[in-house]
Amino acid sequence: MSQESMNFYKRTLALVIPMALQNLINVGISSIDVVMLGKVGEKVLSGASLGAQVQFIMGLLLFGVTSGAAVLMAQYWGKRDMGSIETIFAIAVKIAFVAGVVFTLAAFIMPQVLMSFFTNDSEVMANGVLYLRVVCFSYIPNALVMVYLNSIRSMEKVGIGLVTYLFSLITNIIVNALLIFGYFGFPKLGVIGAAAGTVAARLVEFIIVIIYDRKFNDVFKFRFKSLRMKNKVLAGDFLKISAPVIANELMWGLGLSTMTAIFGHLGSAATAANSVTQVCRNLATVVAFGVANAAAVLIGKVIGEGKKDLAKVYGGRFIKLSIGTGIFGSLVILCARPVILSVLVLSDDAKKLLSVMILIMSYYVIAQSYNTTLIVGIFRGGGDTRFGFFLDFIFMWGISILAGAVAAFILELPAIATAFILYCDEVIKIPVSTWRYKTYKWLNDVTRTKT
Repeated sequence: MSQESMNFYKRTLALVIPMALQNLINVGISSIDVVMLGKVGEKVLSGASLGAQVQFIMGLLLFGVTSGAAVLMAQYWGKRDMGSIETIFAIAVKIAFVAGVVFTLAAFIMPQVLMSFFTNDSEVMANGVLYLRVVCFSYIPNALVMVYLNSIRSMEKVGIGLVTYLFSLITNIIVNALLIFGYFGFPKLGVIGAAAGTVAARLVEFIIVIIYDRKFNDVFKFRFKSLRMKNKVLAGDFLKISAPVIANELMWGLGLSTMTAIFGHLGSAATAANSVTQVCRNLATVVAFGVANAAAVLIGKVIGEGKKDLAKVYGGRFIKLSIGTGIFGSLVILCARPVILSVLVLSDDAKKLLSVMILIMSYYVIAQSYNTTLIVGIFRGGGDTRFGFFLDFIFMWGISILAGAVAAFILELPAIATAFILYCDEVIKIPVSTWRYKTYKWLNDVTRTKT
């Protein structure tokens, strides 16, 4: 192995390991509610899981904003242009704050309306409403923390994200245990306790990020006066790069939420099975998303440094890593399957469906790892933010969701058959994403010499 290759893998591991652990912990934060509420009952679990879809959609909007910002930030980081980075960050913060306010008001004022999109089960809906009216107070701090951590990640600062989410997870577990089950004399609040645990965890994240920014970040510090900065050129670049990413992430997220809604209308057993399956998928792809994010950072940086040939070499290496991490995730799911089925308190119908859906997910995550590394990592790192939008529009919405809705509501096929159809999009998009990679049309320098 050459010295250059060794340097690449060292830099990649330095990014992937903390980001994968961060992803694992972040997934754990959202999974704790599922695991603990799974011991309370199927209706409670389903209500909280469906209620969490609101935050999931907001998170995808923010991920789109920060991913678009990170495309520019990573390439400006390669040029060490901190002024442009600060301006782009300020734009992302303003969007995140507005999004947090809008989602908070919507979840607090009209939770019944939001829950009606996901289920027609009155008991599930009632639990979801209780969950939303409390958990909505976590949205604004969560939005600001997400923008901050994702932004500084593009400058190769990844350790603070791991620390932040570790303390967040610990907080969530403790508060959940105290308030869901009423340990040590605390009130037994059930689904409301789970929501309170999430709020507490997000506030801890916010406090840690503030302390880090003020005391320890030696590369970049947030300044309130940067919110008043105006740069029409950079704002235009941000819109051009970020708009397709935001649309892509919202389309993908709304697609997953639509799938969840389809399962929600098939009954609480299907809802519960799908909720657990999503947790399995999230856990199995933590390393894959770490690889994809590392690809976006490193490829964007070398392009910003003017090394496009090296970016091509990096792309090939990241593809190999994506296949390996996908296989690893598949093995994790298969090994966890018997444990999951034995631990959760679910109906026989839910367990039967869950057993098959985990098998479906075992090959789905391999395809997702590959496509995510290409679309979220390599393509976006190279400034190609539009292609992913068209892929999801065609394959996710035009094929899997449309066919799944027909299967569920018109043909009235069993939930297992519907699940197989709904989770086919990542597999069938592989040939097209591979073709796009081989054209090298994704390789673009989107920065400006003067801003």
